[in-house]
Amino acid sequence: MTLITFLRNDGTLDREVEADQGSNLLDVAQAAGQPLEGTCNKQLGCATCHVILTKADFARFGPVSDEEEYMLDLAWDVQSTSRLACQIVIDSEPLTVRIP
Repeated sequence: MTLITFLRNDGTLDREVEADQGSNLLDVAQAAGQPLEGTCNKQLGCATCHVILTKADFARFGPVSDEEEYMLDLAWDVQSTSRLACQIVIDSEPLTVRIP
């Protein structure tokens, strides 16, 4: 199990949950009651699952695809470490996620 820490937009702790390796961050976030819609069903057709990672976590998940970058251009409060939760597969390392 991997520890996932969800932060509110102001950086305060919302909740911590454990997730299985290989699970999708959007699914984990939704199960934890986070306000991520994922209206495109993980097809890179929206930005309703936009999250902000720490710099270290962002670097761990490899480069952002052109399709994801395009969708992030449509998101609110995009940061240099923004990702779409539907594109993140949980690994063995703890993960901190800020919800914009």
